[in-house]
Amino acid sequence: MGRLTFSINVTLDGCIDHRAGIVDDETHAHFTALLDEAGAMLWGRTTYEMMEDYWPLVASGEVEAPPAMRDWALTLENKPKYVVSATRSDFPWNNSHHIEGDLRTAIQDLKDRTPDGVLLGSGMLASGLDRLDLVDDYKFLVHPRITGHGPTLYGGLLNSTRSLELISAEPMGNGAISVHYRRAG
Repeated sequence: MGRLTFSINVTLDGCIDHRAGIVDDETHAHFTALLDEAGAMLWGRTTYEMMEDYWPLVASGEVEAPPAMRDWALTLENKPKYVVSATRSDFPWNNSHHIEGDLRTAIQDLKDRTPDGVLLGSGMLASGLDRLDLVDDYKFLVHPRITGHGPTLYGGLLNSTRSLELISAEPMGNGAISVHYRRAG
């Protein structure tokens, strides 16, 4: 069985707005490496729609991008992408699939058939899946910024505290810290 890993950019004050972090080659290389290790990507509809408007154009070369961004786009283009949505069922981006039915059962099935694990990249969806005890690992890229605005990690949506075990913490050259935690117990 594969693991479900929630991975996202987060500032020191918990902001997960993708525009609040450091966007550079090192950050893109970091997330490309995470995606390379995973067997699939999982998003909610809103995140999918944000991604589908830009990254396929970078992958196809229609939009100019530095090599690290293009590597991310190409990796994402070929990776199976799963989307949870109650309002949309058509996901035309290459290798995209709609998650249907009971959320707990569908995500557990996805984990079971993806031995390399699933990388989860949507904050709201992570809250719901964490409440269902489906998130196994947390790989956050903590940015040295305080934003004072924007959506925050879990936004008060968890019903109880999660105890985590630190697996690793690695500083990056841009000042961010890559942290990996696993659910304790």
